[in-house]
Amino acid sequence: MRISRKTVLILSLMIVAVLSLPLVSCEKSDIAEAPSGTAAPTQKPAVIELSFAHFFGPTHPAETKLVKEWSAKIEEETGGAVKITSYPGESLAKANDIYNSVVQGVADIGLSCFSYSPGRFPVLEAFELPGTVYLNSKSASMVAWEGIKALAPEEVKDTHLLMVIATGPGDLFTSTPINKLADLKGIEIRATGISAESLKYLEAIPVGMPQSETYEALSKNIVKGNLSPVEVLQGWKQAEVTKYITKTPFLYNTLFFVTMNKAKWDSLSSDLQDTITRVTEEFHKKTAAGLWDMQNEAALDYAIVEKKMTVIELTADEEQIWIARLEPLREKYLEKLKGLGIEIDPLATIESLADKYNEEYKDSE
Repeated sequence: MRISRKTVLILSLMIVAVLSLPLVSCEKSDIAEAPSGTAAPTQKPAVIELSFAHFFGPTHPAETKLVKEWSAKIEEETGGAVKITSYPGESLAKANDIYNSVVQGVADIGLSCFSYSPGRFPVLEAFELPGTVYLNSKSASMVAWEGIKALAPEEVKDTHLLMVIATGPGDLFTSTPINKLADLKGIEIRATGISAESLKYLEAIPVGMPQSETYEALSKNIVKGNLSPVEVLQGWKQAEVTKYITKTPFLYNTLFFVTMNKAKWDSLSSDLQDTITRVTEEFHKKTAAGLWDMQNEAALDYAIVEKKMTVIELTADEEQIWIARLEPLREKYLEKLKGLGIEIDPLATIESLADKYNEEYKDSE
């Protein structure tokens, strides 16, 4: 039987139509069968990774008790949205460069001393001036943190300051005994910032360097001593290279910052910022503010019992001789601020807060 061209054409069109049906059917059923009101699946937000640079060693309490515990608490309280990785022992930035590294974004967060950047923080130098009495590190830390928030100096506004802690009282650790002011004359002593300036008034020779370099300098007799909190005798092993501890509670206080790159902070959601601020304030008061108190007691026992270091207490008359030599520093400091065009007087704020927190934490000695 002969099939006409018309029939062939009709059959061809039918075959094409049938073959097309599964494709059309699948496309329609994909849409029709989607549950009404169901949102499209969303991708889990990426974890915010932050680097934390500091100069303390991996076993130092500043790393184990401050950096690690604070970072873990931030991660927990943000539900894992923020993860902080520590880079101790100057592995990301040198001690003197850490603040700049945070400003430039080399490190997201940094911990170091303000005094490692001489001249950069003129207002904050007031907290390290000799003459203000701090009973312990917790009192000194609370004075510094509350004082800085009250004074709001421009010099720290290029980063987001998270917290400030202080060592509180510090002493002289030397290879030769220092019983009186005359014994200090011409002796090379490691110190930074205002502490170095104080030693000049006492006719010692200050040598600036971070703690990370001090052990070697002491062991090689490059310096004959160090002006620092007692914790360095154990935490930085300086009891191995010094013999005497001269108590100088009127002479020393050093401030440490924990600060964050400003652009990185501004990039966080307001919820994350609020959580980090809350956690940090709680952690500061509970743990960080008294960090040096915890270390100093253990270090003093270690230095005396295990390393047989000798403790020297200045007589009351001798102490007054030292203090009198240091008195002009405060006047000179205020004149320097005026010369820089800084009109605020931080000393009155500091003295008021020192009275408040020395009373509050007098039982923490």
